[in-house]
Amino acid sequence: MVGSGIGAILLVLASAVPIPFVALGTGSTYNTIASGQGREVITFTGKDIPAAASEQPSGHLNMLTIRIVDQIPLIEAAAMWASGKFQFAPRDEYYPPGKSAEQVTEENVQMFRDSQSTAEIEALRHLGYPNIVYVGSIEKGSPSWDLLKPQDRITAVDGHPVTDYASLKSIMATTHPRQKVAVTVDRDGSPMTISVVLGANPSVGPQGFLGVGVAERPVAPFTIHISLEDIGGPSAGLMFTLGIIDRLTDGDLTGGKFIAGTGTIELDGTVGAIGGITFKEATARAAGAQYMLVPADNCAEALTAVPEGLTLVKVSTLDDALAAVKTIARGGTPPRC
Repeated sequence: MVGSGIGAILLVLASAVPIPFVALGTGSTYNTIASGQGREVITFTGKDIPAAASEQPSGHLNMLTIRIVDQIPLIEAAAMWASGKFQFAPRDEYYPPGKSAEQVTEENVQMFRDSQSTAEIEALRHLGYPNIVYVGSIEKGSPSWDLLKPQDRITAVDGHPVTDYASLKSIMATTHPRQKVAVTVDRDGSPMTISVVLGANPSVGPQGFLGVGVAERPVAPFTIHISLEDIGGPSAGLMFTLGIIDRLTDGDLTGGKFIAGTGTIELDGTVGAIGGITFKEATARAAGAQYMLVPADNCAEALTAVPEGLTLVKVSTLDDALAAVKTIARGGTPPRC
């Protein structure tokens, strides 16, 4: 009776108490140049939208996800492990101590949004759209503190147009400390002019000092919308960038081929490594992909489990990825992992 009681208690614990691991498995895939979740993934609104955006490409540029299962009881975990369809990783790697599951989800959603923003910037930069200059950061206590705000678009200084970083640098070179300048900005679509008394900073020379970190980004007269929900993380950045470029240019970038891929995209065009690469390979092939773009730093791991019929294409930058896609489109052989 004692043995049976202990056995029953252990069975209850095995059925109810989660293990300190998460299970990783194959996820979903969406064609960035077609429809997903019942609608087009990439759409455009506004003026001067290129005519190519109304065309529907015939190929595939699929982003990939992995499935993460949390709070798994021991018995269920054993069954998942026995199926051979899941791998296990310490829970702390995906849900750091001190953060709730809700906080982690919010962070992943924000990373997904940030990857979309970076994808838009890199796509428009590749397509040659003009740059704007905006406030990236402001030093506390600097001349611009409490006057300018991050994301303010700087359009003029003392009436002199600011069209890029070089023009702003040229204007500021003619100023001096304690000079009052009129900085014209576009803030959330509203133009305004703000007076700033310039400071001094020996590291930038004898000229006046605004005290802001400025950055450039390309801008289009239309707005880009990426409509996918309930997805987190930054790993779709590369495929969103390629999808935007394909939608905004004439012809079919893929030549009708089924290409999947993964990788983060940085503001310098670098493609970064991601997690769960082998599961993404399985997802890609199951969906019908013939080729998969793989970040160079993921190639070694990716080669350990290549599904039959899937060619792994090594990419390090956006330019690499575009060249590879064009090579595939014309029937050539792209660089492989």
